[in-house]
Amino acid sequence: MIPIRDLFEAHLTVTDLKRSMSFFGGALGLELAQFSPERKVAFYWIGCRGNSMLGLWEAGNGPQRIRLHLAFSVDLDELLRAPERLRVANITPLDFWENPTDEPVVFAWMPAASLFFHDPDGNLLEFLSMLPDAPQSELGVVGWSRWQSAERKNEKA
Repeated sequence: MIPIRDLFEAHLTVTDLKRSMSFFGGALGLELAQFSPERKVAFYWIGCRGNSMLGLWEAGNGPQRIRLHLAFSVDLDELLRAPERLRVANITPLDFWENPTDEPVVFAWMPAASLFFHDPDGNLLEFLSMLPDAPQSELGVVGWSRWQSAERKNEKA
């Protein structure tokens, strides 16, 4: 079998391509790679050009919608600043349970810090940063401040 080393491309269906282009290109700052108005699709580079790509396909606004989830890898210092930056862009930062939050959560089994938010079509997007710490599965999913205090306890032990 061919070893898979990364994900290159993901796609979302959207109800209003121009609105979504404003969100992903403007609010999130992704670089537009290709726009095809006749096909109603826009492609954005994620990270550096040629690294990975997101495709947005306008599918209309029928009553049946599928809500999808994408996680974007970010540096930890950027993740910790993300709640404030998202709010400035009129985007509500969410915790794992989709409640508004001021801090990331930590999936202690990985461990990874994470912050969620919605795009204009209700797709669940996530900023995620792997942590160098040892996993602590027994903690489950905890707020960043609780993770920090648990890590300080471990360092003292």
